[in-house]
Amino acid sequence: QVQLVESGGGLVQAGESLTLSCALSGSIFSIDVMAWYRQASGKQRELVANIGGGKTNYADSVKGRFTISRGNAKNTVTLQMDSLKPDDTGVYYCHAPQFNSWGQGTQVTVSP
Repeated sequence: QVQLVESGGGLVQAGESLTLSCALSGSIFSIDVMAWYRQASGKQRELVANIGGGKTNYADSVKGRFTISRGNAKNTVTLQMDSLKPDDTGVYYCHAPQFNSWGQGTQVTVSP
């Protein structure tokens, strides 16, 4: 099992940056793929980015603006978000697919 705790959300203006972090604990060395999802109010949860096997993958809406990375100690996953837009507003969740584990989420709000 793994436990995930997100941090770093907040309120920013359009064009600004935020960095989200996900702290992993438990069977972290058996994790291959990690992902960030987000859910806007009234909408379905959607994949933002994932990392694993030496590869990264991004939703079209965030390509070129967001960067996902994993720490060398494998116990953190970071989402660097630049040039934020109001459409990026939502609750951001860290996810470990192999264990179907989710964090509690962190709110990101981008004002116009």
